[in-house]
Amino acid sequence: MADLILISIRFALFANLMLIVGLAAFILYALDPAEREQGAMVTVVTRPQTWLCGAGLVLSFSGMVVLTADMQGVGIFAVDPAMFTQMVRDTDVGTAWLARMAALFIALAAARSVATRPAPGASLLAIAGSIALTTLVWSGHAGASEGTAGALHRINDALHMIAAAVWFGAIAAFLLLMRPGPEPGSERLGCAARSLDQFARVGTICVLIIVATGLVNSQMIVGVQNIGRSVATPYGQLLLAKLGLFALMLALAAANRWRLTPALKVAIDEANPGAAIRAIRMSLILEGLAAAAILALVAWLGTLEPVP
Repeated sequence: MADLILISIRFALFANLMLIVGLAAFILYALDPAEREQGAMVTVVTRPQTWLCGAGLVLSFSGMVVLTADMQGVGIFAVDPAMFTQMVRDTDVGTAWLARMAALFIALAAARSVATRPAPGASLLAIAGSIALTTLVWSGHAGASEGTAGALHRINDALHMIAAAVWFGAIAAFLLLMRPGPEPGSERLGCAARSLDQFARVGTICVLIIVATGLVNSQMIVGVQNIGRSVATPYGQLLLAKLGLFALMLALAAANRWRLTPALKVAIDEANPGAAIRAIRMSLILEGLAAAAILALVAWLGTLEPVP
């Protein structure tokens, strides 16, 4: 039961922190200066951020309580302040937790300033969110690595997560911009169509980083020589499922880029975008569900031994 709770909190934290980073980054690369200055599109994208930062603080605190209970071999409600303090003070995970909490408080303050100072606020929010996100590497396999190899592993893992966050956040931003309601010719719909096309370059960079860092992670965690043995384990089977979902995301992203986005532009020009909006919205929902499933698998994989 404790393992299920810990995995659930890990999943929620991954999703939460990636949304904070990805939505903040979206303002910086997808909105042009006029859209940032006017503020309407900024508001659409950043409206959830204050809630996300608050939820991140609650989830992070809850996760540390559950982890303390697991490490001490006691029930969650048996954790006392002395146990909690010892966990925070004497472990690398505790140090990472303190950094995450501080970064989330900064992110919360930044989220409240984005509406009045879009570019500086979003920049600070993206940086603070990225720091909070990368502290999660200490709760997975990279956190157990030591020495120079361990430092390189954690840097690689951090880059992997930040690139994934930009992609995940973009999906959420597009869904916010294309939620039911925009009329033909509306600013929100026009911004969505333009940023969908613009994301092709950013998305390609994200995919390249994710693939490269994923290969490095696999080598450092499993190793080429252990692939055969790993495939027979729950870790290896979940990893294969993760790769299958990633392939599905790539296929959906390609359909968005080469078929659905051009069709949306044509439909907007013809003032009849209803069917095109529904098609691309459904594709984005499927892509988002695949991304959420990957995060659930990542949360689970971090608790399993990769090689028997």
